[in-house]
Amino acid sequence: MASSTQDLEQFVRDALGRGCSRPSIEKALGDAGWEPEQTRGAMAAYADVDFVVPVPRPRPYVSAREAFLYLVLFTTLYLTAYHLGSLLFELINRAFPDAASPYNNGVSRSIRWSVSSVVIAFPVFLLLSVKIGKELAQQPIKRLSAVRRWLTYLTLFVAAVVLICDLITLVDGLLGGDITTRFVLKVLVVAAIATVVFGYYLWDLRRDERAA
Repeated sequence: MASSTQDLEQFVRDALGRGCSRPSIEKALGDAGWEPEQTRGAMAAYADVDFVVPVPRPRPYVSAREAFLYLVLFTTLYLTAYHLGSLLFELINRAFPDAASPYNNGVSRSIRWSVSSVVIAFPVFLLLSVKIGKELAQQPIKRLSAVRRWLTYLTLFVAAVVLICDLITLVDGLLGGDITTRFVLKVLVVAAIATVVFGYYLWDLRRDERAA
């Protein structure tokens, strides 16, 4: 696979060096069986500037600082989503109590822990999002960061799995006749959080691809 990619990039470089137009190169590669995404990636490696030889674009690289920022960003996202859901679950349990699971009138340790987690994790997530957003605006090439893309796809995967499991739980409840107000509200909470996360990062990923 690496050899094929190198061959493709070398072909694009040689074709551009001989003065071939980009549309003609894309058509030739398409006729040869290359996927459009592969062709666009190889073409994007060279800037569309007027020079005697093809001018390569700067390529994204992974730095320890970048990896640290993205790991903290996505960790705080997961913490916020999980504890927000946990907090809403506790509030639903109190609003629609189950006689078999009585709650005391005070604030439970679970609620305190969830509130504390959201209060700390969410502002950190927002601050890092703003900081990274400013860096991406100044250096759009960083949108192609391998760490950013891998963690984004991982987040999409987790959100998709949560949505699927949530729908399975709902269908199971419908078939078993165990539908209650509390059950439906919890299903809606999980679906809402997972949908927001999935929708936002899918939109962000498509924006990165358009920018690339």
